Amino acid sequence: MKYTKKLFRQKDIYNTQKTEELFVRAAKENAVFHYNNCSDYKRILDDFGFRPDSIGSFEDLEKLPFIPTLYFKHHRLQSISDSKQIIKATSSGTGGSMSNIGFDLKSLLLGKNMVIRVGKYHRLWSLRPTNYIIFGYRPSKNNKTAISKTAYGFTFFAPAISRTFALDITKNGYKLSWDRVLDALEKCSRSKFPMRTIGFPAYTYFLLKEMKEKGIRYSMPKGSMVTVGGGWKQFYTEKPEKEEFYALVRDVLGIEENNIIEFFGAVEHPILYTDCRCHHFHIPVYSRVIIRDPETLSPLPDGKVGLVDLMTPMMQSTPLLSVMTDDLGVLHSEKCKCGADSPWLEIIGRVGISDIITCAAGAEDYLKE
Repeated sequence: MKYTKKLFRQKDIYNTQKTEELFVRAAKENAVFHYNNCSDYKRILDDFGFRPDSIGSFEDLEKLPFIPTLYFKHHRLQSISDSKQIIKATSSGTGGSMSNIGFDLKSLLLGKNMVIRVGKYHRLWSLRPTNYIIFGYRPSKNNKTAISKTAYGFTFFAPAISRTFALDITKNGYKLSWDRVLDALEKCSRSKFPMRTIGFPAYTYFLLKEMKEKGIRYSMPKGSMVTVGGGWKQFYTEKPEKEEFYALVRDVLGIEENNIIEFFGAVEHPILYTDCRCHHFHIPVYSRVIIRDPETLSPLPDGKVGLVDLMTPMMQSTPLLSVMTDDLGVLHSEKCKCGADSPWLEIIGRVGISDIITCAAGAEDYLKE
């Protein structure tokens, strides 16, 4: 893992051009490891006549057989034993087929380096005590969803005074409580410490919209943030324009646009994408993105809409080197005003695969209640 470790120790997290050769070497290292340790992955590559030791350039990586996220929802691919997988996470919350991904110690340590550097770059780390409101699930031993783990993990960017969860555990399962969240927001507005929210954007938007309609407004303490992640999924048709969402947050909570942050990621691709001040998801050095033609699956040039193929050599436990999502996206190479050097990914929508039910889609049932 010497090349992968070196990649995840890079200080300039958005200098993808400088790290291109290192990424290729790390990807080759990762592909060879999984080829030699996962018989199913070896069979997949052999069926396509692809030899991982032949990787010598990014063009070779474009030819590497990718694995659709749908495959992980029905099959488990493992390169190390269950006993060495410290944490297991799933992609779905309440129903449907789930991806079940295990994380070994080496992969977790790489992820720790990534989170530290990304958090530092985007000024997420703070020593100031903070009140957290999580628009998602309270963690439990029975809830292994990645979104619940990452949302809880987010509360360690600053010392937590309190944690309020929109979805709490009852004897009948999870129950959504707007009243509990509203009470927490009112208390946060009177606190001398900042507040941070994290969770599904649909929850955040619908609650703030309802608050505005009822004339409920607060002025949150200086340093407060609204952060969202997990996508809109089943509520995509109700997704507002970003400017409308930012205006709503400012109107209802008194939080300005520069303190509204969005995250992007997936259990099958555990890389932390954090939007810049221009709200663009720049590609960090730990990953690369290929946009593929939906019909031919050939790589498309920047600026063209296609299927999003995500690449990272982070994982040792499972071959997640090249994963095809059900997202449609565009890769932009034009210079961003924020100053980050790497291209940025714009998510356009999702393809119509009814079999894919994700964590936020499952949470739709609670909103309907």
